Amino acid sequence: MSFKVDESRRLYRHIAKHLRDLIDSGEYPIGGRLPSERELADRLQVSRTSVREALIALEVEGLIRINIGSGIYVLGPSASSSTISSGKTSIEGPFEFLHAREILEPSVAAEAAIIADSELVGTLDQILAQMKNFGGNDKWIPLDREFHVAIAASLSNGMLARFIGQLFDQRMNPYFRRLASYFEDARTWGQALAEHRVIRDAIAAGDPEAARQAMRQHLRLSQERFSRSFGEISVLSHRSGKVTPALRSRAESPRELQTKTSRRKI
Repeated sequence: MSFKVDESRRLYRHIAKHLRDLIDSGEYPIGGRLPSERELADRLQVSRTSVREALIALEVEGLIRINIGSGIYVLGPSASSSTISSGKTSIEGPFEFLHAREILEPSVAAEAAIIADSELVGTLDQILAQMKNFGGNDKWIPLDREFHVAIAASLSNGMLARFIGQLFDQRMNPYFRRLASYFEDARTWGQALAEHRVIRDAIAAGDPEAARQAMRQHLRLSQERFSRSFGEISVLSHRSGKVTPALRSRAESPRELQTKTSRRKI
């Protein structure tokens, strides 16, 4: 089957509602496993990113649990007042937000390179120095925001700076935070730091085209990091010998999961 999308509701919401209906009907029982991300995308004839947004939304609602390296398990039937299926939520999908940034911020970086002065470069250097010292998301995210807003603020356009800040703040919504918990760690933040330095260097050199390309590349790579399959996360964690706390908390066996869901029904 495939989905026809109306303007009032995003594709991931349609997918989430469809999966919820299947769970409510008993096709996927409590403790049972959903098809993989790839299988769902093939069956529904949609992109894997749209499926991922739907799965993340259902996990935030407590309907499913994504276990890295194990599968996607059903926790219980959904509440009738689901925010996604009702279409009442105003939260956009994580990849929609990332794509919006990719469209806007390269031009902002190019304009900043044209008028860059020592004050802007110094500000970016201070932020990058702090980024180097902090590897945790709680400290990194405000610095990441500060870096991008500083570039926009250099254009002396208050509306633009506020808009870039508000757009960045969408990553604090519950869906994006859950998505990030699977894909962000010290390694990915290290990659992002290197990308920020390339942006800084292009702006400092007064090269608008290089700044545009550096920002576009950074935001594209960000989307790629969030687009890896859950199976790839498992492989990367195994190779590095490191498992983030977020992944460790989700690495329960199907038996443990069924025990929890059984308790929930009592």
